[in-house]
Amino acid sequence: MSDQTRISNWLPIDEIARRVNKGSLKAVDLVELSLKMIDEKKQYNAVIGIMEDRAKSRAVEIDSKVKNGEQAGRLAGVPFIAKDNFLTFGGETTAGSNILRGFEAPYQSTAIEMLEAEGAICVAKANLDAFAHGGSTENSDFGTTLNPVDPTRVPGGSSGGSATSVALDIVPFALGTDTGGSCREPASFSGCVGYKPTYGLISRYGVVAMASSTDVIGLLTSNSEETAYLLDILAGKDAKDATSIDRQDSYSLISSSSKQIKVGVVKEFMGDGVDAGVRKVIVDAVEHLRKSGVEVVEVSIPSIDLALACYYIIVPAEISSNLSRYDGQRYGHSTSDASNLEASYAQSRGTGFNSENKRRIMIGTYVLSSGYYDAYYKKAAKLRTKLINEFMDAYKTVDFLIGPTAPSTAPKIGENSDDPLKMYLLDIMTVPVNLVGVPAISIPCGSSDGMPVGLQIIGQSRMDKELLEFAKQCEGALK
Repeated sequence: MSDQTRISNWLPIDEIARRVNKGSLKAVDLVELSLKMIDEKKQYNAVIGIMEDRAKSRAVEIDSKVKNGEQAGRLAGVPFIAKDNFLTFGGETTAGSNILRGFEAPYQSTAIEMLEAEGAICVAKANLDAFAHGGSTENSDFGTTLNPVDPTRVPGGSSGGSATSVALDIVPFALGTDTGGSCREPASFSGCVGYKPTYGLISRYGVVAMASSTDVIGLLTSNSEETAYLLDILAGKDAKDATSIDRQDSYSLISSSSKQIKVGVVKEFMGDGVDAGVRKVIVDAVEHLRKSGVEVVEVSIPSIDLALACYYIIVPAEISSNLSRYDGQRYGHSTSDASNLEASYAQSRGTGFNSENKRRIMIGTYVLSSGYYDAYYKKAAKLRTKLINEFMDAYKTVDFLIGPTAPSTAPKIGENSDDPLKMYLLDIMTVPVNLVGVPAISIPCGSSDGMPVGLQIIGQSRMDKELLEFAKQCEGALK
């Protein structure tokens, strides 16, 4: 299966940093290479904002530091791209939406600050479904991002620009967000690795909020080892984020445990709704794992079939609340011809938000409204608790859960545009993980009709290191 496993043309991240710190590789050259790749691959529309001046300035600073005999950090000179819902200096932060065109952040996100403290260089901002509302990157007000394997298809979303940037080797890694699968799904569709950590493990401070109880920062990389390397830098408690949690001592993949791993193939993930080609790839991957010594059993999580409905009640409710701050008065897009304040609110929001934003705001407002809160939101919250309990029960008998990341390969551009429900169904394998708050990763495991297929591995809460170690083991077994 080696021909189906993505291999980056960049050096490993730690090796790039080692050479930059040694002086045998220049940060300015790495930035120039990345900027050159952005220009060469611009037809994919993965990038919507280039931070050229700031990136070049930081590269010069890093090279100067090394020349003076100083170490520039664990990510010295490594270029990366951030999804454009991360607040950054050096350019606009738009969240892919017209309502934030022209907005320049007064501070940076914690994640960006932590990466820069270790010498990483943000060269650009990646395209996304506006406010991360979507699974295809077709809902961006800056145009559709194209799939890196087949440009007639979507790359997945909402972190489609980030996944495409990694898959096209524009950068060694990219930051994304994952509220319902927004790193894992595009990773599956684009042929790279997409990781969603335990809820709260990476600080969300300075990231444009979508749904606060399921939002996490995710990583798009070439392999699980590089994911672990980055997580070791980013993980941990942040005083600026009340939802953040303490980290493990280290996330380095150094374990050589001989423990017998037992995984559960989620029965509900392998049913009739899964494309036959995808199912075959997953079955073959599971067989490779079995031959490598992994014990495989089937497990059932009955409430998973209701998770998508639950998600699309809870998340729009939180979206409705979070997006109420975008009113055109303090920042972002504002109409100038309104006759009064109320009209200004209506016109600014009406012209600034796209149709998918409006759809989710209206659904969320409805389920939170008087007379409907108990009928919808309260029931969804109870179902969420039931789902958490079922996951915990499953982990009493297995170490990890596995299945396809998505029920199909990447759809054609426009194929689902007029059918929101069909689009939402692409998230059916990923949203349960966000509702429960556990870590998960999508790794390439084969292809169906020439398009990548991702294997989703779901771990236990706060056991991200163990998840990444097993993901590395799986990558080895699937070569």
